[in-house]
Amino acid sequence: MAPIIPRVRHGAMTRPHPTPRTPQSVAEVHLRDVAKAFGPTQALDGVELRVEDGEFFCLLGPSGVGKTTLLRTIAGVERPDRGEVWIGGRDVTHLPPAERDVAMVFETYALYPHLTVWENLAYPLRERRVGPIDIKRRVERTAELLGITHTLGRPPQTLSGGEMQRVAVGRAIVREAQVYLFDEPLSHLDAQLREHMRAELKRLHREMGSTLIYATPDQLEAMTMPDRVAVLRAGSVAQCDPPLEVYLRPKRLFVARYVGEPPMNFLDADLDASGKVKTAAFACRTKARDMVAGACLVGVRPEDLTVAPTGRPTPPDAVSFAAEVYAVEMCGDYDLVTLTVGADHMTAIASDHSTRFATGQTVNVSFASERLYVIDPVTERVA
Repeated sequence: MAPIIPRVRHGAMTRPHPTPRTPQSVAEVHLRDVAKAFGPTQALDGVELRVEDGEFFCLLGPSGVGKTTLLRTIAGVERPDRGEVWIGGRDVTHLPPAERDVAMVFETYALYPHLTVWENLAYPLRERRVGPIDIKRRVERTAELLGITHTLGRPPQTLSGGEMQRVAVGRAIVREAQVYLFDEPLSHLDAQLREHMRAELKRLHREMGSTLIYATPDQLEAMTMPDRVAVLRAGSVAQCDPPLEVYLRPKRLFVARYVGEPPMNFLDADLDASGKVKTAAFACRTKARDMVAGACLVGVRPEDLTVAPTGRPTPPDAVSFAAEVYAVEMCGDYDLVTLTVGADHMTAIASDHSTRFATGQTVNVSFASERLYVIDPVTERVA
């Protein structure tokens, strides 16, 4: 798998392009201090979020951090123990799901095997007593949007995995709801289909202009599709920003560790009052002058490290140190080099195929000091 590296100049930040809007009704979603527990397990712990009208919004985090519970709470399937859920300017905290105008796509396909694709798409409309002319219009429009018109007369068991997932998405969007909730909808697809469906979902959102909340543990989905990402940890929001901001400027240690593939390297260090950090391998000045002096962690991403044979010159303003090659993994357009640095291991991405490294080789490693993250080990705040 290629590393998740946004192709931007370091330090540059672009605002997401506004999503074209359609006349379809959309709505913002506002969560106010939402908490939910299941017995002794605190699934949601004071969640504060505002999803803008027509925004593609992503909930990112590993299993067990509350992504699905949060979606189910927005949908009305779960009632919060504390807090409020607002949709389109209405307090819907105590309203049943049918009165919230929300549609949800689950991880599993949830299609009726005895019905054709057309009947699967029409079913939620018939349940809501929509007229036959309107049902025909919505089903045909949805099928055209998703590129599944050719499957309308077929049963689900004759469809490919990608077609089944598009039908499952269609069962939600055919309702023309205010808000769409997607719970890990691509997790069962292979890599090629996931790539195709990511592009399809972005196009679909652009054409519909709807408010869409998408839960996933997949960083690639979170980095490539939404306008903003909320990284969840233990039922609360660790950071909420545009994807590029989350990647370049993580605010908490958890975010720095979770976002990025290969993951960020961390080393123990000491910070003095002037902002200078010292590790067992190197020392350099940083901008972390507002942190308390003492023990800290420093982090640097594998893609920000340059590995070169000893003796090769490095930029005069770069931080450099010696390391030993522990292992080399060839990943196609780059090599993943694991390095031994004292008692620690670090990983680096080497994309220069004219230079090959061997296990046990001593190399020079360098990076720009502004690409170093300094973390307070107590507050876990990143500077």
